[in-house]
Amino acid sequence: MSGAPLGLPGIIRVGLVQTALGAIVVLTTSTLNRVMVVEFALPATIPGALVALHYAVQVLRPRWGHGADKGGKQTPWIIGGMGVLALSGIGAALATVMMGSHAVLGVALAVVAFFFIGVGVGAAGTSVLVLLAKSVDPSRRAAAATIVWTMMIIGFIVTAMLAGYMLDPFSPTRLVLVSSGVAVIAFLVAVVALWGVEKRVGLRPLPAESPARKTPFREALAQVWSEPQSRRFAVFVLVSMLAYSAQDLILEPFAGMVFHYTPGESTRLAGIQHTGVLIGMVGVGLIGSMAAGRRLGSMKVWTIGGCIASGFSLIGLSAASLVGPDWPLRTSVFVLGMTNGAYAVAAIGSMMGLASTGHENREGVRMGLWGAAQAIAFGLGGFLGTLASDVARYFLGSPITAYATVFALEAVLFFVAAALAFRVYPSRSISRPAEITHDKTVVAPVRAQG
Repeated sequence: MSGAPLGLPGIIRVGLVQTALGAIVVLTTSTLNRVMVVEFALPATIPGALVALHYAVQVLRPRWGHGADKGGKQTPWIIGGMGVLALSGIGAALATVMMGSHAVLGVALAVVAFFFIGVGVGAAGTSVLVLLAKSVDPSRRAAAATIVWTMMIIGFIVTAMLAGYMLDPFSPTRLVLVSSGVAVIAFLVAVVALWGVEKRVGLRPLPAESPARKTPFREALAQVWSEPQSRRFAVFVLVSMLAYSAQDLILEPFAGMVFHYTPGESTRLAGIQHTGVLIGMVGVGLIGSMAAGRRLGSMKVWTIGGCIASGFSLIGLSAASLVGPDWPLRTSVFVLGMTNGAYAVAAIGSMMGLASTGHENREGVRMGLWGAAQAIAFGLGGFLGTLASDVARYFLGSPITAYATVFALEAVLFFVAAALAFRVYPSRSISRPAEITHDKTVVAPVRAQG
């Protein structure tokens, strides 16, 4: 980076891409899901499988990251990914409408659409993080992670509210028009937001003779996987995100079955959790920025602390299962949201901080590897969480004991993730910068990968 690092306005501009991405995704994974099941009376496994497909495709994130590394610029991959996502979002809406009259043909079209939704999310999302990693000053990475992810959540919220308003009274035609409008506006917002950002921070395409352009993908991936730090962080992301996502599909049924919450009350409980997540994210971003260079500004501290705190929060929910209605469930869920938010934003900030550690010009492959681990975890998390609760109920004979067991197992996963995180970060004893050898490989400083 030869220009000035991105300041707050530049970070917000990149965050708008995440807002646009979230706007399209929330319609495809939430609104279309409901229409398939409620309006068209299709089995819930159909939208569930389609959402799982869009996660599964994202195991290809390292390949897309390698393509961005070879070109040396992220903007074409972000815009290209957003274009694919926008067209696929429209295609998914058309497929959903088609299911009402030609179910088999509609499902077939939806499979294609959700496949490319995964392609678009993976290509654009990976390159956004790489762009931030390359262009944001290290002292601002916690704030950048907070801003970008908060803006994505804002994209979820605003789109859900506005689209919900515009979809009433519901009709298939209105669904296609609203989905198409959101997709087109989101794509245009992403293009305008990114215009000139890379040029301003001095990111330029790599020279034609650069080794990064000539290295095949498999060799580049092998190089990154051979780096102990990258490999350990990928395992950490997989385990921690599995714990993070496994609670998603069982929290509301748990509230209904154990605490006798109505559907409206359990939905509001989910809102309390998301409020906690936002507060946790914003809190870490603010403290991390104000305490940059000190212990409280360390993403290592917040990542490990967030995992441990999330584990104890889940132990609280496990206890709530056994105690029953007298337990302050709303408070426990709010605390769980805060600890999850603190962990999540710290982990994302860590991704940006560690993306440039290792072989030179491999940020895209590295970020893609971690993004693939996250996608696998999210794809498995909801399914394994529900499966574990069903299996535990079958063997233990009680839903209360089953939920207590599953929450306790998720807590163990977070504690394991915290232990894994201790081995990810460079030692504090590092006193000299990394050296670059003749083959452009970064040699880690003394004890950096211990």
